[in-house]
Amino acid sequence: MSPTDTQLRNGSRPRVGIPWRTTQEQRDGIRDKLDLYFQAVRRAGADPVEVSLQQSPVELARQLQDLDAFVLPGSPADVDPARYGAPKHAKTVNLDPNRDNTDTAILLHALSSSKPVLAICYGCQILNVHFHGTLVQDIHAEKPASGPHGTTDLPPGSVKGDIEHEAQFEPESRLAKLNGSQAATINSSHHQAIDEPGENLRVAAHATDGTIEAVEWTGGPNWVVGVQWHPERLGDALSQKLFADFVGAARSAREAIAHR
Repeated sequence: MSPTDTQLRNGSRPRVGIPWRTTQEQRDGIRDKLDLYFQAVRRAGADPVEVSLQQSPVELARQLQDLDAFVLPGSPADVDPARYGAPKHAKTVNLDPNRDNTDTAILLHALSSSKPVLAICYGCQILNVHFHGTLVQDIHAEKPASGPHGTTDLPPGSVKGDIEHEAQFEPESRLAKLNGSQAATINSSHHQAIDEPGENLRVAAHATDGTIEAVEWTGGPNWVVGVQWHPERLGDALSQKLFADFVGAARSAREAIAHR
């Protein structure tokens, strides 16, 4: 890369790759929820770039090289339990191998190239599985004493939409520092959750019922945060600070790579 190219690249907004939520949504062009992630990234000062779930490994690797950071979004699909050595639960019904494979390729690339990752809901779960952690395949079925975390936990006839509940952040976590407090109200729309945290993932937040709500990577300098809630549609001060911190890390990582 020439000095002029480097200067132009460093002066531009970071490019953040965001994979489609599911193969079916990509095929049908359904992007209303995907666009919420795009909007949050733009507001934070970066340019979102969609990552196809239907490209070859070679095409995907070529695209990832040109991106500075990644958001792994939520999904109505579940991570294939075969990836963490568990039998398929009756409530694990929607699998999407293309999404699993794409997120895994992104994580391998991001960790090897020191690029930031913000993993949200399904993204948080596959982040945990990538580091050899496990998942609760259905919170309501496997942990019946837990509070509601998604609309499937509510009685028939209940008003749909995101549930909100309290969460507690670990005192020294990045999230607690961004929030300025150990307590926050988060939204919740999931039926699975982290069970055993993956290697080098520090639990950063719990719901009041003990459900793990966030993890942070401790295995190196990479900015890698996984949250079980949906900051892209919550829009509160913490959500805005989280995306801003992520984009700031993307900018710093890009500049560090350019100067190697």
